Amino acid sequence: MPAVLTLLRIKNLALVEQLEWQLAPGFTAITGETGAGKSIIIGALQLLLGERADKSLIRTGAELCTVEAIFEGKELERLNAALDEAGVEPCAGELILKRTLSTAGANRQFINGSPTTLAVLKSLGDELVDLHGPHDHQSLLSPERQLGLLDSFAHADGALAEYQTHYRRLQSLTAEHASLSTAESAREQELDLLRHQVNEITAAKLDPAEEEEIEARYKLASNSKRLIELASGVVTRLSEADESVLSQLAETQRLLRELEKIDRGVTEFADSHAAAVVELSEISRSLAKYVEQLDLDPQQLAALEQRVSLFETLKRKYGGSLGAVIAFGEQAAARMAKIEGRDAVLERLSQEIGATRGELDRAADALRKLRAKAAPKLSDTVRRNLRDLGFKQSGFEARLTPVPEPRASGTDGLELLFSPNPGEPLKPLRSIASSGEISRLMLAIKSSLAAQDAIPLLVFDEIDANVGGEIANAVGAKMRALASDHQVLCITHLPQVAAAASTHFVVTKEVSGGRTHSALREVDAKARREEIARMLGGKTQSALEHAATLLKGS
Repeated sequence: MPAVLTLLRIKNLALVEQLEWQLAPGFTAITGETGAGKSIIIGALQLLLGERADKSLIRTGAELCTVEAIFEGKELERLNAALDEAGVEPCAGELILKRTLSTAGANRQFINGSPTTLAVLKSLGDELVDLHGPHDHQSLLSPERQLGLLDSFAHADGALAEYQTHYRRLQSLTAEHASLSTAESAREQELDLLRHQVNEITAAKLDPAEEEEIEARYKLASNSKRLIELASGVVTRLSEADESVLSQLAETQRLLRELEKIDRGVTEFADSHAAAVVELSEISRSLAKYVEQLDLDPQQLAALEQRVSLFETLKRKYGGSLGAVIAFGEQAAARMAKIEGRDAVLERLSQEIGATRGELDRAADALRKLRAKAAPKLSDTVRRNLRDLGFKQSGFEARLTPVPEPRASGTDGLELLFSPNPGEPLKPLRSIASSGEISRLMLAIKSSLAAQDAIPLLVFDEIDANVGGEIANAVGAKMRALASDHQVLCITHLPQVAAAASTHFVVTKEVSGGRTHSALREVDAKARREEIARMLGGKTQSALEHAATLLKGS
């Protein structure tokens, strides 16, 4: 059994103030009086499928509308690669979708608690729900989707994967060949530029570790004159001037020693003073050595300045750091070698392209044979299902046609064609105007492809227009059969369809506190029999007996 929608939570959407709907696998019917609010369920699902929304959907008086759904099932983990690519938390057997609408206009959407875009939500919705009805979300209208379903029906997934491996390889080789096959003048111009870039970077003999050292030395060298002035000034005042600090301290030291001879209590002061004199003398000697080291050769300063200037020029042209400049040079050298060896590379690429194209043709032929064999079988199966659903003399064809150029999906195009009445030409599904016709057609196709279609939830919104009697029974039977491979929700006015469901919910509209509310409740046993009777025309004894018969027959 595929994944299942287990919970749909709605808050402040149109007539629904608060709804928490727990769903079961299988076939669920939703019924109720016209205008009771059954369409709100469809509206909630459409929001979760990424459909556009506006503030008018928010219940009057509320500031925020929230719709949330929980899908469960191990099969959901097939979506993890796409979720990871979108930056969304992956599934571990549970997938949570949430959409909020605000009167302030701040609409937001979440997947597994991670904020996401409407496009990602819509893409995920295409993998989870197929909605059929007046406002449908129908994957089968896409030719690519149709071809994918035919491949599943034909068990051609392996053949398609092999074809796509060769196709990707051919695309890569062709792009590489085209990149090298530029005009001769453009090639020479690019070579001249590459040679200049490589030579300029190579001649600089760059080392990323050198930059910091050179810049530090240059900073000192470029400020050496001022540094010498400052340090020499300190040395002069400490020890070299006539009235230097140290010469004056020698006198104070003599006085302290005289004082010490008279009063031993000042020995501590004399010792501290002597230590200070030693410290200042050491500072004077160290600064003198510092001045000697700063006395750089002007040529050495010019060399450092030139080196720093070269670094800045190269970084400005080729990257923000010496490491980036070196990497640019390596790439340019590789590109230059490739262009200089262009003829040999082009020859090799041409041979590889020819060999890969041969492999692609063989894989495409094998894939086409599987499709060509399956297409008539699929057409026959759909036609049988259509007859069951009241299209006694309708036409249907899964028509394969070659495409001008190979695509990622193969060298075939598929168009599902339908004609509801004898004498009318077959037309593509997307050209069918009647929602009643296309809905029943979709049910026929879904029934034919049930085992291959990976979309877990099928929703049918009042597809019973202009249907009754035995056809209604057939619609119910088809949906019940679909529910063995999918979870099926159906909003219906047909008692025969409702009776075929494994679970049955009724939407009611109530007024309390001066406000209208839509509510949803499950019906069973007597309550379900009474709802079926209402749908048959009233809760008369005959209607109740007929309802019991329908339920028993299902």
